[in-house]
Amino acid sequence: MALDDDVRDLARLPLFQEIEPEALRLLAFSAETKILRLGDVLFRKGEPSDAGYFILSGSFQLEDPARPGSQKVIPAFALIGEMALFTNTERPATVIAREPSTVMKIGRHVFHRVLKEYPKTAVRIRAALEARLVGLSDNLAKRVI
Repeated sequence: MALDDDVRDLARLPLFQEIEPEALRLLAFSAETKILRLGDVLFRKGEPSDAGYFILSGSFQLEDPARPGSQKVIPAFALIGEMALFTNTERPATVIAREPSTVMKIGRHVFHRVLKEYPKTAVRIRAALEARLVGLSDNLAKRVI
């Protein structure tokens, strides 16, 4: 039953709504569950990234030393480190548990396997990302004009 719950929870993410149910099961089955205590660091700014983290419970604080005082709270059922699912990157900020929290670590290699084994999913995710980029571009153009 827990795997079905994880699949249902993953399907709440807008990006993951594009993923076929069987592929979501593969992601959920392959994911590593991590339990963090208040104050535990999920990752630090500048670290290499190899996974995204889906918050199952609790919340996290995103801290960017380059912007002192700018702290963002990330609630349950959010995805942290989405870009790490697609490509090698460095973590842009430090993320710390604000309370006891549980995350599902989704490795890039498993995500790429899903894209390879489920081509319809790959096409839908590409279209969703393209739509997000067009929306971002349009939004930026409105601010400049």
